[in-house]
Amino acid sequence: MNDLVQKVKASFLEKFGRQPVLIASPGRINLIGEHTDYNEGFVLPGATDRAIILAVAPRKDDTCRFYACDFNQDFVTSLGHLERSDLHWPDYLQGVLSVFLQAGYKISGLDLAFGGNVPIGGGMSSSAAIEGGLAFALNYLYDLHLDLLTLARLARQAENDFVGVKCGIMDMFANLFGQTKRVIKLDCRSLEFEYYPFEWEKVRIVVSDSLVRRALATSEYNLRRQQCEAGVNLLQKHYPGIKSLRDVTFTRLVAYQTEFEPTVFKRCVYVIKENHRVELACEDLLRRDLVSFGQRMYESHLGLRDEYEVSCRELDLLVESAARLDGVYGSRMMGAGFGGCTISLVRSDAIKLFKEKVSADYRQATGKEPAIHVVRIEAGTRVIQE
Repeated sequence: MNDLVQKVKASFLEKFGRQPVLIASPGRINLIGEHTDYNEGFVLPGATDRAIILAVAPRKDDTCRFYACDFNQDFVTSLGHLERSDLHWPDYLQGVLSVFLQAGYKISGLDLAFGGNVPIGGGMSSSAAIEGGLAFALNYLYDLHLDLLTLARLARQAENDFVGVKCGIMDMFANLFGQTKRVIKLDCRSLEFEYYPFEWEKVRIVVSDSLVRRALATSEYNLRRQQCEAGVNLLQKHYPGIKSLRDVTFTRLVAYQTEFEPTVFKRCVYVIKENHRVELACEDLLRRDLVSFGQRMYESHLGLRDEYEVSCRELDLLVESAARLDGVYGSRMMGAGFGGCTISLVRSDAIKLFKEKVSADYRQATGKEPAIHVVRIEAGTRVIQE
């Protein structure tokens, strides 16, 4: 991490010629509970040691100068001209500035450089790391006294309203609320949360990047959300009190199956089952039962593949390869889908074999080499004290 920090700081000094504040803003993993957040359900994420580093300093005017170290690209705008860019990456920054201004917070322009080791488009939410990191930075730089939940909501609003992805709050929440060696069971309706221990010395979290970039993810993500809403609208005719699929039992869903368009029914089946899996998985953690927890991960992947239909051949290959290995407790796709990463729980003495076998299987099937990352659960977004 220190090399990354120094790289971003050096880029900032070269571009802007003054000292910045440095922010570490982590990517996140989600152990289980996928596509449940915007259905007001449960998720189980954590912040990781893979992060976006932001170097930021305020200006006295409205000019905003951004530099993306990893792309070697500059972007200049002003607070009065925040508009979506063909470069795309500036939109995550502009979106945060836009929602802060809309909310009436007093901010000025800024100089910002950023870079990171969160896989871009890989399901570890590099976008939320950028948004949460800038929201945290603005709060710090301008002494706004906003709490973490407010920052998470503003970061989500930036993604929803400016970037145009109708995501839930999970990614931003994990980014800001993460704690070392603890995962978060988040109720995405009430935003109540509990920390659960995740501190096995002989178990590692392995993220396997398919290198398939998720060209369909945004459009299909929004379509899945619409399909879930269609299911809720149908069920409300029979149960006026329900507000989301969170309120629907499997029994009640099946009772009206004949009224559903088949695809919408499958989407609802997945969400209801996945919410239940998260609750059971938390009980597994308390019992320190990784065998049971891992089985729920496999079940989650099958649901994402067959019922929610957001997996792809490459993600399925990675999960199937992992499942054949001794020392792997569980594996599933993670994130919006249609590419990106899988997440696996692997015994530490099996990591070398995992990398060799999964890489070989994937290379033979696709001709590509997956990027395999062993990650730790770490603290959320924070100022780097040099």
